[in-house]
Amino acid sequence: MEQEGEPSNERLEFLGDAVLGLIVADHSYRAYDDLAQGDLTDVRKAVVNSTTLAEVAAELELGNALLLGKGEDRAGGREKPSILADAMEAVIGAVYLDAGWDAAEALVLRLLGDRIERAAAGPGGQDFKSRLQELTARLFAVSPAYDVSDDGPDHAKRFFATVAIDQQVRGRGEGRSKKQAEQAAARDAWQHLVHELPEEAADVLQTEAETVGDA
Repeated sequence: MEQEGEPSNERLEFLGDAVLGLIVADHSYRAYDDLAQGDLTDVRKAVVNSTTLAEVAAELELGNALLLGKGEDRAGGREKPSILADAMEAVIGAVYLDAGWDAAEALVLRLLGDRIERAAAGPGGQDFKSRLQELTARLFAVSPAYDVSDDGPDHAKRFFATVAIDQQVRGRGEGRSKKQAEQAAARDAWQHLVHELPEEAADVLQTEAETVGDA
């Protein structure tokens, strides 16, 4: 942050804010291809905001690393949400400048991936694992079983999942996290199972899913 004789982080904050917004937008666009524009905007807003960034900074105990003026320090600046959020943006900007896009993306997804996933599950009802669990319980009285593998370097790792129902693989998916890959596989299996149902039953399930998504 700001201390006498030390440069301010304001320029890094500006850059980090832009990099963060693009990473979340790019990731959401690629990972959740069923979400409409408005839902994608809601996902970004749910993650790219001062409250969320301050929470993440607090979890990392970033406040302990800040260089603050004596007055700001005495006033509790290390715990102020606005200062913590700005510092988090500065860190993202610094990582981008020092190590490039892949490193910045890996950092953002490691810190915010779960929050992005929760936000995406809300507006569009994208929790296909729960949908598949309910559907397989109705149709087969069994639970789906997931198998996940990964490939690639740590900063650009991809995960690949299959989901089996009654020992038969019914869906496949991939993503930038284990949870993403499992959700993609669950969606694939859910869609295939619904298409195999009689039309009236499939319509009922689609209506139920849309109702959950709008709740």
